Amino acid sequence: MPLIAVLENPTYIINIANAIRNANGLGIAKIYVVDGMKRLEDNLEMLRKRKSLMKHSSGAVQFMDLERFDSSEECLEKLKNGGFTCVATSPATIGKQHCLLHESDLTQQNLAIWFGDEGNGLSDFALENCDFSVTIEMRGNVESFNLGTSTGIVLYEAMRQRTK
Repeated sequence: MPLIAVLENPTYIINIANAIRNANGLGIAKIYVVDGMKRLEDNLEMLRKRKSLMKHSSGAVQFMDLERFDSSEECLEKLKNGGFTCVATSPATIGKQHCLLHESDLTQQNLAIWFGDEGNGLSDFALENCDFSVTIEMRGNVESFNLGTSTGIVLYEAMRQRTK
């Protein structure tokens, strides 16, 4: 059952590396990166050789299937054409099917989980076009986790459900 993590316009290379390390550690083989600001190399081999990415992913980047997109629209089109259910991760989503992560069903055959950037979260386009959204229950004073932490939590829950 294919599971893809989608990172939409991530700002910090360390968080991309953490997401790659999390995905690899959980057995997820593919990450899509929407990079509208063109911060990352188009050439994936050059991207894999970036020292900071190699270091902070503990080398997991060399084993990860990465695909870069210039826009969320381009990425979503590829996923929808491939029959993927798209899930948004967001602390608050209005007007969509929305639930707490631990109450969600992440067992769809083809699943893509979208994670937003560190400052603004997911774009309105992604929120409007994903099939449903989930949120991590927060108990402290902050509204959300950073990208590296949230990918670990959400992808772990998805894999837990999918391997029951």
